[in-house]
Amino acid sequence: MRTTPLHERHLAAGAKMMSFGGFDMPLQYTGIREEHAAVRHGVGVFDVSHMGQVESGGADAQQFLQRMLSNDVGRMAQGSAQYSVMCREDGGVLDDLFTYRLADTRFLTVTNAANRERDLARLRSHAGEYDVDVSDRGDRYAMLAVQGPGARALVGSLADGPLPARMNCCQRTVAGSAMLVSGTGYTGEDGVELLLEPEAAVGVWDALVGGGATPAGLGARDTLRLEVCFHLYGNDLTEDRGPIEAGLGWCCKEQTGFIGSDAVAAARSSPPPERLVPFVIDGAGIARAGNPVVGGGEVTSGSFSPCLKRGIGMAYVSIQASDPGTAIEIDVRGRVRQATVESKPLYRKGS
Repeated sequence: MRTTPLHERHLAAGAKMMSFGGFDMPLQYTGIREEHAAVRHGVGVFDVSHMGQVESGGADAQQFLQRMLSNDVGRMAQGSAQYSVMCREDGGVLDDLFTYRLADTRFLTVTNAANRERDLARLRSHAGEYDVDVSDRGDRYAMLAVQGPGARALVGSLADGPLPARMNCCQRTVAGSAMLVSGTGYTGEDGVELLLEPEAAVGVWDALVGGGATPAGLGARDTLRLEVCFHLYGNDLTEDRGPIEAGLGWCCKEQTGFIGSDAVAAARSSPPPERLVPFVIDGAGIARAGNPVVGGGEVTSGSFSPCLKRGIGMAYVSIQASDPGTAIEIDVRGRVRQATVESKPLYRKGS
């Protein structure tokens, strides 16, 4: 099993470790609820160095990514970030990704950890049609996510210049190390993500924790993203589902001709029979991924919400049951739990 450059720091902090995406990663340190609260109300720092990074450079880099990714890469200015999905020809989702435009003909795409090798292979398999060089940069970066209401102030106090706005990126020196800083995250809070040389990760981590950031693990990352209804690949997104039924039609621009665009356009004009919706459990109980929805459908993600103090989740349900306010029933290990379909996000700041 692979480890990140911060592995020894996690062990020294008493982290409970788990296997995720082929890496030994911290599930939690002091506790999921405590780490969740630190991000919602202060500042937390996550080691996300297990994520993959692929660089695309060359005269046709934009044209190449326009074909591979669902969003309109041509609209990206230098120093911007963009969310997209990568689809099969039939519209099935292979991964959801963030791409940064580093220069006119140079892009960096961040993949999900479990899909590092597959995404790289797929991109390379199509690169021969273009004047583009596709390079694996996964081992050249450590990646930290600093999230929460106090995140920007903390990172800004260690940086040599202003931090980028949301969905933008820039080069900065933070805690004495040069890095790419991006105004992105997976928690629903403000913050930044830092991509830096692996050798610099320990020093930057120590500076952030010394400045007041609470180390947070994958457990809190999951509850935070679920409260704001961010998708988890392998659960809410799979090859067997398309972006329209997953509620990601907003990041699909079929006019660009990306792979799978015809299938996505067909699904947009004639919606699939099921749709991904958020829900809350009415009363006690927690639904988990794989629990069936009575009458058709399935839970894809489920957990206890530390902020809402009740069971929450996302599920594919029939179109007829997908409107907010609709009552649904979920079979949780043989016991039917009552739930209600809600609007996104489930958690709103100040609520």
